[in-house]
Amino acid sequence: MDKQLLSTGKDDWGTPQGFFDNLCKEFNFTLDVCADENNYKIQRYFTQVEDGLSKEWEGETVFCNPPYSKRTKSKPGQADWIKKCYEQHMKYGITVVMLIAARTDTIAFHDYILGKAEVRFLKGRLKFEINRKPNKEAAPFPSMVIIYEKDREARVIGIEEGSVDNG
Repeated sequence: MDKQLLSTGKDDWGTPQGFFDNLCKEFNFTLDVCADENNYKIQRYFTQVEDGLSKEWEGETVFCNPPYSKRTKSKPGQADWIKKCYEQHMKYGITVVMLIAARTDTIAFHDYILGKAEVRFLKGRLKFEINRKPNKEAAPFPSMVIIYEKDREARVIGIEEGSVDNG
């Protein structure tokens, strides 16, 4: 297995292009709130320097593939992004779609996702991108897509194998 995937020091895994394209066709994203110059998927994006957590996202249709790590003293973690996505949706009624690790045992999952969003569990494991190229190995964890959208029913569904398009 690619040791980079297991590294806790790397947080900039790119969303597989084909997988993102399918989501973008469905939601027509206008802003990628958690990206960098090597993994952004939309022309309008926030980098770590621009700090998407400190911005308001009013009027946007947001895609977020946040860092998968836990919060440290020097940087926010996945739970901070989950909370921000939920809060921006509630405040502005905007659509926010997140791609995150399927960690259903976390406080963030229970406080901000379960019963509040559509949860799509992916069958199979994604091959994230590194510098816009698909990784050879699949992620060592399952993934889920979280959808906050006005009038969308909070529910849990599975995505059939084959719809996990790694580009």
